[in-house]
Amino acid sequence: MDDRCNVPWLTIVGIGEDGTAGLSAASRQALRAAQVIVGAPRHLGLLSADTQIGAERIVWPSPFSSGIERVLALRGRPVVMLASGDPFWFGAGSVIVRHLAPHEWTALPALSVFSLAAARLGWALEHCLCLGLHAAPFERLRPQLAPGVRALVLVRDGAAVGELAAWLNALGFGPSNLYVLEALGGPNERVRRTTAADYALHDVRHPVTVGIEAASAPNTVVLPHVAGLPDALFEHDGQLTKRPLRALTLSALAPRPGERLWDIGAGSGSVGIEWLLSHPANQAIAFEADPVRAERARRNAQALGADRLQMVIGHAPAALDGQPAPDAVFIGGGLSEALLECVWQRLSPGARLVANAVTLESESVLARWHAAHGGQLLRVEIAEAAPLGSRRGWKAAYPLVQWSVCR
Repeated sequence: MDDRCNVPWLTIVGIGEDGTAGLSAASRQALRAAQVIVGAPRHLGLLSADTQIGAERIVWPSPFSSGIERVLALRGRPVVMLASGDPFWFGAGSVIVRHLAPHEWTALPALSVFSLAAARLGWALEHCLCLGLHAAPFERLRPQLAPGVRALVLVRDGAAVGELAAWLNALGFGPSNLYVLEALGGPNERVRRTTAADYALHDVRHPVTVGIEAASAPNTVVLPHVAGLPDALFEHDGQLTKRPLRALTLSALAPRPGERLWDIGAGSGSVGIEWLLSHPANQAIAFEADPVRAERARRNAQALGADRLQMVIGHAPAALDGQPAPDAVFIGGGLSEALLECVWQRLSPGARLVANAVTLESESVLARWHAAHGGQLLRVEIAEAAPLGSRRGWKAAYPLVQWSVCR
């Protein structure tokens, strides 16, 4: 076999604000040997002072996805794709290589902006939360925000820094220190400190990183990292799996990293949302027949940093058709023999099923399925202290029957 067939035609070069001066010898050689260099206008501008780079330069279009086919059309020619810092840390590298065979590309990363920011602030990078929020909502920070947390966040531009400060302040994290780090590693580098509550910078330039040293005002709600978020965090119309039962349900569902949940009869979306919060790689599809409730579940997911909740509006079991197979299924509404039969046939070996029932009719359905397929059948009764005249007494909720089983 001709070894030339396995020579990469695409080199992904990470570049910093110091331009070619900060590149390795290998990166500079790749640029000088390239016939075509593709990159954002800012990246291409960093090459302007190097007269030894004579390749054709192509500006990467917006949106990013529209440039992929143009790069692939250059296959076979020596091409360099420029990216910021480390192309595989919230960068473009992982996107483009999905379309390539392993032998077609190589990568030469530079220092990531996270490394530069940690070095400027003296923060231990391994203890920092690092997030790219160029095109993602700030709410993705919400599950991690707690007093003492340090986060390094990439945002789209200078205006977004002010928006981030306002969002933090509205959540009760106004006392947080914000470190605004602009053009790190280049001649225009600048680092300034303020607080989210006092933010008043109007001349922040892209590229910008924000260091957050989280601190909260009194009575600020901090999300716990266990199942069973406070009910008050969810907007709902009464269709909500209450906190103690939700914790029990999540325990039975037993989420593992990278798994997918089907939340059938999602209501407010609370179970699917907490499934997603258990690990950033998890996925969840929520099925809800009522469009108003589905929209409410979307709002809850957005507010709590689980915006990746996928909503399907429709009645199960018909709404299940064509959906990717689940690792776990929760049935919180619409329980019936037909639905259980449909779900059971779709479960792969090892997948888990949890179903909750509050009516006598649905209890009898679960009893029959437990007798036929095993698993665990629980009856849960919860009472909460409530006013009773001038004293207090126990106010009981409807008993709940839960069946959990592994296929």
